[in-house]
Amino acid sequence: MSADAPQAILYEYPFNERVRTLLRLEDLFDKLEFFCAQPHPYCHHTALLTLFEIVEVTSRSDLKGELLQELERHRQSLLGLRDNPQVAQDALLHILAEIDATQAALSAASGKAGQHLRDNEWLMSVRGRSIIPGGTCEFDLPSYHAWLTRSEAARAEDLAFWVRPLAPFHSALAIVLRLLREGAHHSQHTAVMGCFQQMLQGKSHALLQVRVVQELQAIPEISANKYMLWIRFTRTDRDLKPRALERDVDFALSLCAF
Repeated sequence: MSADAPQAILYEYPFNERVRTLLRLEDLFDKLEFFCAQPHPYCHHTALLTLFEIVEVTSRSDLKGELLQELERHRQSLLGLRDNPQVAQDALLHILAEIDATQAALSAASGKAGQHLRDNEWLMSVRGRSIIPGGTCEFDLPSYHAWLTRSEAARAEDLAFWVRPLAPFHSALAIVLRLLREGAHHSQHTAVMGCFQQMLQGKSHALLQVRVVQELQAIPEISANKYMLWIRFTRTDRDLKPRALERDVDFALSLCAF
């Protein structure tokens, strides 16, 4: 995109619970990486709360098994492209090697994602208090207050130690989502009077992407299944309450299939 191109906002909509979980974890890992890199104790506090959210999300499913299954599915699909003259073989070999390395690291990870955090009594005590509004004050958790007053380097070292076992899960979901997005079918559309419908003919999709120019101030409300896609664009009023946008809206649509 050139420097003069209008800024577009990306909205994503998952078609199933597996992709929904991966998108939530991607968002949480992005926030975790950002706050871990900041020096202030408040940022490290937020990083720890984000880590607890990751633990909560990963406890609801067999994330390891699902990621290994997805990686193997992509691997088998890519193996079928070997010796295809229309495919850059160097790039293909690179991604296959990346998948193999990630599969090995993920297979070697013991237990469920975040199990090492669940086994840490001190972290779980902080997690239990963090659910209560203001529950991590110094008089509630003096040991946690003491940790927050340690040096930046010491806190960062602890955070890195707690985050490190999750790295294979982060790498695996990043590959799965990247390959999913790279296989998208792109098209341009106009939502007449802010509404758009498209039949999907029962095809299985995993992810839908809508890109709309920021200047339009148009927010898509998306509903979709394997038969029908429906988008209604809204705009927030002064109180940030969404209102129906009754004008034509140009947008880019991407459908990512399995």
